[in-house]
Amino acid sequence: MSATDTPPRDTAIFDLGGVLIDWDPRHLYRRLLNGDEAAVEDFLANVCTADWNRQQDAGRPFVEAEAEAAARHPDKLELIQAWARNFHEMIPGAIAGTVAILDELRRRQVPLYALTNWSAEMFALQPARFDFLGWFDGVVVSGQEKMIKPDARLFQVLLDRYAIDPARAVFIDDMPANADAAAALGIHPIYFTSPEALRRELAALGLL
Repeated sequence: MSATDTPPRDTAIFDLGGVLIDWDPRHLYRRLLNGDEAAVEDFLANVCTADWNRQQDAGRPFVEAEAEAAARHPDKLELIQAWARNFHEMIPGAIAGTVAILDELRRRQVPLYALTNWSAEMFALQPARFDFLGWFDGVVVSGQEKMIKPDARLFQVLLDRYAIDPARAVFIDDMPANADAAAALGIHPIYFTSPEALRRELAALGLL
């Protein structure tokens, strides 16, 4: 390889929620709030907010999270507790098109890894539901490491733990900030919008 050559991108790192797994709390709260979209959005904007959820992704136990939210909104206690108790309802299933791509990469013997922002407590329930989580050569879960994307340290945990060369890896995520963080480390970023677009990008890189 000459000094001007670059190594091939031959390792794939996947985000999970929004890429391989359809996760959205609205799936649950539409049922609990009788389809009242305004009430659902108000609850997610003011009670169990995205920032509140990120703290569980960063390692906060749900018992502490529920207590904190209930202290702010004691009248919403049952709805707050439903987040963890009915978490499975937030996930109607896998994103089939992306799972098909993952399977193709696996059959091509592409090294596969996952890097996800997910509560350790809730993630522990997912391998029994989604067999494809067993296809990865390694998985790093933010809640277990107590740090979240786009923190470069979480990416470094994955790279170091599994001896991944960033110059040979691609990272697929549905959040632009996370893709940008990967790029800053020398990983080729793919901002996920659809399985079809992902397939085209992976084919252009020679992975499919």
